[in-house]
Amino acid sequence: MRETKKWRTQAEEDLKAAKDSLKSRHYNWACFQAQQSAEKTLKFFLYSHGYTSIITHSIKELVRECKKIEKGFSEVESYARHLDMFYIPTRYPDGLAGELAPAEFYEMEDAEQCISYAELISESVKRSSKR
Repeated sequence: MRETKKWRTQAEEDLKAAKDSLKSRHYNWACFQAQQSAEKTLKFFLYSHGYTSIITHSIKELVRECKKIEKGFSEVESYARHLDMFYIPTRYPDGLAGELAPAEFYEMEDAEQCISYAELISESVKRSSKR
């Protein structure tokens, strides 16, 4: 159970970091950190339900696994798909088409939306964990 707690703690810290990055106008990092928070939140849920190995970074795939345990995760599936799109291109200059680096490409609205989706996924996990 201690291992499970580490996933939840890191997910919470990643969400705080995303909000800090938003405030400091590092929008690409805010998007990526929100993606990481959602991923770790879902892994926390799966590990707390007996999973011992999870080999994916896809939030949509993680939500599909969570739906096998709790059908309520259907409500966040579109958020998961959206956040998956921020895993690579927010960090790598060759992850985007065109001349802009990730630090130049992403905008405040992107970061705010990613943070909102990560928060909604976290809330879904909290609701499901109470049942």
